[in-house]
Amino acid sequence: VQLQASGGGLVQAGGSLRLSCAASSGRTFSSYAMGWFRQAPGKEREFVAAISWSGGSTIYADSVKGRFTISRDNAKNTVYLQMNSLKPEDTAVYYCAADGYGVLGGSSKYGNSYDYWGQGTQVTVSS
Repeated sequence: VQLQASGGGLVQAGGSLRLSCAASSGRTFSSYAMGWFRQAPGKEREFVAAISWSGGSTIYADSVKGRFTISRDNAKNTVYLQMNSLKPEDTAVYYCAADGYGVLGGSSKYGNSYDYWGQGTQVTVSS
């Protein structure tokens, strides 16, 4: 599975962005759980959100809960991250990832649970 993240950019605090992650594997995309992670300069990569293969289950990091929404369209082989009420501390490179296990669990917040990664898209939030 090849993943291509897009939609990043520069936005003022309080603004919104929607990230997209398009997968190349049409036949199997719907079997993967998908996650979003981010990495700010000088910091470790951190979990943002994840969604199960069907879209029926989602989990979020506490820092984004209530502001970010993860969703997917299996017909378009795409997962989205709607980011509202953005804060300067949301500034990071955002990565999408695919987990062949398909369902969410306690390990879904850890990067080593994911099999495939996209190249990242930069999100910068100015104060």
